Amino acid sequence: MDQTEKVVNTTANLQVKTRKNVLTPKNAPYFFIGPAFLLILIFTVYPVISSFVLSFQEVRGVQKSFVGLANYSRLFHDPIFYKSLLNTFQILIVQVPIMLFFSLLIAVGLHSSMLRGKAFFRISYFMPAITALAAASIVFMILLDEHFGLVNYFLSFLGLDAISWLNTPFWAKVSVILVMTWRWTGYNMVIFLAGLQNIPADLYEAASIDGAGKVKQFFMITIPQLKPVFIFTVVMSTIGTLQLFDEPFILTNGGPNAATMTITLYLYETGFKFFDFGYASAIAYVLVIITAIVSWIQMKLVGDEE
Repeated sequence: MDQTEKVVNTTANLQVKTRKNVLTPKNAPYFFIGPAFLLILIFTVYPVISSFVLSFQEVRGVQKSFVGLANYSRLFHDPIFYKSLLNTFQILIVQVPIMLFFSLLIAVGLHSSMLRGKAFFRISYFMPAITALAAASIVFMILLDEHFGLVNYFLSFLGLDAISWLNTPFWAKVSVILVMTWRWTGYNMVIFLAGLQNIPADLYEAASIDGAGKVKQFFMITIPQLKPVFIFTVVMSTIGTLQLFDEPFILTNGGPNAATMTITLYLYETGFKFFDFGYASAIAYVLVIITAIVSWIQMKLVGDEE
């Protein structure tokens, strides 16, 4: 029995020593981040590399054949791609400035010391950002209905004709812009509000002593101090708009006459409606390049000069 106990104890001690040798202070962090790193490799890195390879291939059923730059060459001769690109930039140029203007305006109002019930208003303005987009889009489809919508009902009180919001090219774009502005204004308002709260009060006090009014303080102190916030919101809003999919997909499905067809929506239809995955991958990588170029230009235009 004594010998058996000694063997068991010796084996247990060896196992403990082995575990101590495997798990050391140097390699312990790798054991903790290993599972997350493995998931990133499987679900992020591999799809990115796989889609890049796929952009040089033609897919027919389960058969893949290498076609070189044929998908990219086809892309630059595709009128629908140019149409979707134009639509996306039209929405971007109109919607982002309007949204950021209202976000800043609301943030300044909520930052005022004279306002009561700030928490209620902050939550109210931020709620659209966390509202289910499908439910919100259905509500807007009802509101903007040409015959029974509440918006046209109010227009009739003003003696105006009903507007076909979702069935004409111009107003369909306006509808998408309205929904996007409603959804993301509160989100950017929170970011501006955080920036306003970080501006030292001493700057405003010194400006008041020097005789500067509220308007002058806003343009000479608030705007310059919010420059990093402006850079962040402009770049992130631009990236989000270039990836615009949900609103036009649910509201108009890219119509009418491809008036609200965006690059991402065209990518989706190419891949999952027509199953042209090689061409869809090429569209995706061109979109990545466009997004990178636009973001770099914005950073150079509004960023700090070094």
